[in-house]
Amino acid sequence: MNDLFDVIDNVSKLAPLAERMRPSSIDDFVGQSHIVGKGKLLRRAISTDSLGSCIFYGRPGCGKTTLANIIASTTQSSFVKMNAVSSGVADAKKIIEQAKDRLKMYGKKTYLLLDECHRWNKAQSDCVLSAIEEGYIIFIGSTTENPFISMTKAIVSRCRIFEFKNLPDDDIKSALRKAIDDKRNGLGNYDATICDKAISHIVWASDGDLRTAYNALELAVLSTPPDQNGIINVTLEIAEESIQKKALSIDENMYYDMISAFCKSLRGSDSDGALYWSNRLLAAGCDPMLICRRLVVHSAEDVGMADPRAQLMATSAMFAMQNIGMPEGRIPLANAIVYVCEASKSNSVYLAQAGAEEAVRMVKDDIVPLHLRDVNYKVEKVKGYKYPHDFGGWVEQQYLPDKLKNEVFYKPLLNGYESRLVRVKK
Repeated sequence: MNDLFDVIDNVSKLAPLAERMRPSSIDDFVGQSHIVGKGKLLRRAISTDSLGSCIFYGRPGCGKTTLANIIASTTQSSFVKMNAVSSGVADAKKIIEQAKDRLKMYGKKTYLLLDECHRWNKAQSDCVLSAIEEGYIIFIGSTTENPFISMTKAIVSRCRIFEFKNLPDDDIKSALRKAIDDKRNGLGNYDATICDKAISHIVWASDGDLRTAYNALELAVLSTPPDQNGIINVTLEIAEESIQKKALSIDENMYYDMISAFCKSLRGSDSDGALYWSNRLLAAGCDPMLICRRLVVHSAEDVGMADPRAQLMATSAMFAMQNIGMPEGRIPLANAIVYVCEASKSNSVYLAQAGAEEAVRMVKDDIVPLHLRDVNYKVEKVKGYKYPHDFGGWVEQQYLPDKLKNEVFYKPLLNGYESRLVRVKK
């Protein structure tokens, strides 16, 4: 009869590759160097066990849960996990009461990790607010949704937000190579060879999601029968099947050249060129959402205020592609491409944004003019503000700091709708 340790070992061996390869220390953590790199705030807080309430926000497979597990393994405090989908107010209250007792009796803090935290409604969120404020629990939320939109403001205001980015291709490739060689937790006990093209395709198709890459690699190795020499040969074709995404029928340089051609066709008002290159990319296996994202950007950058409806068309096409998918999603996408191409063009807003951004970087003494300051809490009397509606909707007055009062960032062109915005200041 197997003892408890044998059972635990068997469960561990049968866990998916992505679970077996989870790092247990911050030094082995993959990616997110902007927040956990050497000397960064989050890394320092974890290493000194001084992390406050925070929310980890980012796409699936970028390391949010993994980092939470590392915190759990390194902290001297208690660590409790909950899932917002399967837990409610009663579960949270029970954990809070236990945390209170633990803090009063042993002086020990409690971390509460809430996965999918955006799923909690206001009533569920409110039940942990006082516990966070009084220090009974340290809240760590994990979500794939933008917390500023999907979560209650009360929770967000009490947490530091850490945004997790997609993992770079090099990091995913290194992680896959490590998994192939790892005999304890990875696939090292299989006599398998994976060609470079297969690895590169899995990395590309995973789109920054390491969990997806691990799952595809494991499926490719386990589902491929060995040859007459007992070797498992994972080819590009097997990699395509394992991740269910066809390899691009073009090389990497041509891929980026085609994206460039698509973008320049949009800017150049050539509907035929933009339609051709977008369909050429789709036929080669390009993610349609990449085309949608570029379309939205160019609708704002190159059309801008000459036709504000262009951005609405582009975002509508992206929404349709997300909810309808291929192949029907091609139709609203093509509609938006043609609209953006045929619309009047103006990059005035893009230039205005760049100018304002440069001014923010260069000008340090940007004191708010007295007449624009908040009147509610100032001791000094605020006067001189002209309420535009008292003057028919617009009146000339200074809105920029003194050092920039004569600066003009936005200069409307005479194209399309934007020509209506040109006004002569009195």
